[in-house]
Amino acid sequence: MAQQALPVREARLGKPLGTAGKEGAREALRWRGGRRGTGREVSGVALLLPGGGPTGVRRPSPVAALAVRPLAVRLAKAGRPEGLTAHVVRYRCSGWNGTEAHPARDADWALEEVVRRYGDVPVCLVGTGMGARAALHAAGHPAVNSVLAIAPWLPDPHRDDAQPDPVKQLIGRQVLLIHGTNDERTDPDLSYRYAERAKKVNRDICRFEVHSDGHSLHQHRVEVLALASDFMLGSLFARGYARPVKDALAAPPPLGLRMPLAAGFGASLRH
Repeated sequence: MAQQALPVREARLGKPLGTAGKEGAREALRWRGGRRGTGREVSGVALLLPGGGPTGVRRPSPVAALAVRPLAVRLAKAGRPEGLTAHVVRYRCSGWNGTEAHPARDADWALEEVVRRYGDVPVCLVGTGMGARAALHAAGHPAVNSVLAIAPWLPDPHRDDAQPDPVKQLIGRQVLLIHGTNDERTDPDLSYRYAERAKKVNRDICRFEVHSDGHSLHQHRVEVLALASDFMLGSLFARGYARPVKDALAAPPPLGLRMPLAAGFGASLRH
């Protein structure tokens, strides 16, 4: 079936979070090159990519962006002392749309916009669901330092008559996948198989399983947020990872790709 033509519109970056208060956020949209006359230098960016559906060319509902805002706020707060800012990407359309891969293209655009606004700073791509797939696709951009893929929506080559998603673009990146074992919307086995292929070309990949939790990971939300913050700080600012993350990165498959997220993770960490 032919793809529907995408209406002419642009992707957008949400207002920056984490560099300053409301006035500073408005100012940050106008300045260029990574510095202001006063205040902090932006030394890293977390780029949040929301979820979506398999198809759809209409502008996404604001709900999708709002769903990742708590994560964006948490990451911005954790990285504020290091000079981190966070943006939520607003897609042009709500769906992946087959080979068009519109959210991945929007992620590429957003990365170019980050470079234009902030200069040569490292970027952590943080995606949920369809946005996690877009983050993994866009990881080859030179600005990308790391990728955090939460409950990624990935194709099943045996059912979808599609080629497996590429993994070579992950070479040289720090990559963490998180998936609930009871996820009924995105198959956790597919994210494991993806991570297994990716581990063959890049050893700096690990995957955590959140046992008994579903797609939204609400049951263990505190631990997931702590894990996300720890990974982002460690990858962007070389602050060192928590011991479970270090162990997962060092362990060979399947251990490092089926690392259980322990209850209470983060309670004794720096966050």
